[in-house]
Amino acid sequence: MDPRSLALAHAAGRIAAGAALALAPRTVGRAWVGRVGATSGTRVITTAMGARDAAIGMGLAAAVRSGREPGEWVRAGVLADAADLVATLRARDDVPALSLVGVAAIAAGSTALGLYLDRALAQSAP
Repeated sequence: MDPRSLALAHAAGRIAAGAALALAPRTVGRAWVGRVGATSGTRVITTAMGARDAAIGMGLAAAVRSGREPGEWVRAGVLADAADLVATLRARDDVPALSLVGVAAIAAGSTALGLYLDRALAQSAP
């Protein structure tokens, strides 16, 4: 898959994940951090994170489709994903083990993909 197509797929995944976080914060929050995910404070943060991820995904998709340089959107995603990874690992003693492994894998994988896309898209720019 070429870098632009991969970037569009990554954007779609980010939009879907963001929508899930924003629209079902209690469900996703509980899956991520356990029972505390159902609290109102956690729902506020989960909803905000969802909006952030959806916005980054929409910006990335729009940039790729229009032919604009998508690097800033890719790097914003890398920063957000790395922050998610670090925050999850910091709370490892309070996060259910399966969630810790799953979220860490997703965040690390998305960070790595973003770093690859940043380089690959810059090299393939006209």
